[in-house]
Amino acid sequence: MQVIRLEALSDNYIFLLYDAEQNIAAVVDPAEAEPVLKQLTQLNAVLVAIFNTHHHGDHVGGNQQLIQKFPQLTVYGGAEDRGRIPGQQVFLQQGDRIQFSSRTAEVIFVPGHTRAHIAYYFPPENLGETGELFCGDTLFAGGCGRLFEGTPTQMVDSLSKIRALPDNTRVWCAHEYTLSNLKFALTVDGDNADLQRRYDEVTVARNHQEATIPSLLGVEKRTNPFLRWEQKALQLAVKSSDPVQTFARIRGMKDKF
Repeated sequence: MQVIRLEALSDNYIFLLYDAEQNIAAVVDPAEAEPVLKQLTQLNAVLVAIFNTHHHGDHVGGNQQLIQKFPQLTVYGGAEDRGRIPGQQVFLQQGDRIQFSSRTAEVIFVPGHTRAHIAYYFPPENLGETGELFCGDTLFAGGCGRLFEGTPTQMVDSLSKIRALPDNTRVWCAHEYTLSNLKFALTVDGDNADLQRRYDEVTVARNHQEATIPSLLGVEKRTNPFLRWEQKALQLAVKSSDPVQTFARIRGMKDKF
């Protein structure tokens, strides 16, 4: 399964999953249809599935046009998003599994950004290979999503599920927010040498208009403040020893950054 990153809107990423042997594809969170259709034409591939993580327009905006072009495809999304995702046919819950090509993804229920958000995790096929996590707006490179419909407790629980995955998991999040996220991270975790190095590397990459997605989960665990609520340095920065309160205060600071 090849993952092809497509740019959309101002800072969105769409991910096309491609099986060259069967010449089929699936798409994760099509913000708009045009980049997907262009790539499918180049590949001469048939789109068989849409995997939506949540209902926001910049994640489902291309659904209807893609359904019109490929009426036999199947639209997947979270069970709690019933009625909110255009064309949704399959309603997924924590622990469900979905198939694409020879790969099977585990569905992880990750409310917080929205009340219905899910993520798709494809474990590695072989020892030493990477897993693939499509997490929408729950976890970003260096950050996490705003809490529009969920609570800090929910988001900590959701991020804990993601944090439990192997370090060699590629994080395919849906926005190019990394540089801004790391600028903020330095304000609460400035003595973190791994974070300092990452900020320098990302600054160079963005100056050359290079994408910073995918990230690696192991890197996120070392540098992303929204996965580090138990770290003393962060608790001191927000004057709390409670993990959920630490997360909530960091999120509140990021909202105003």
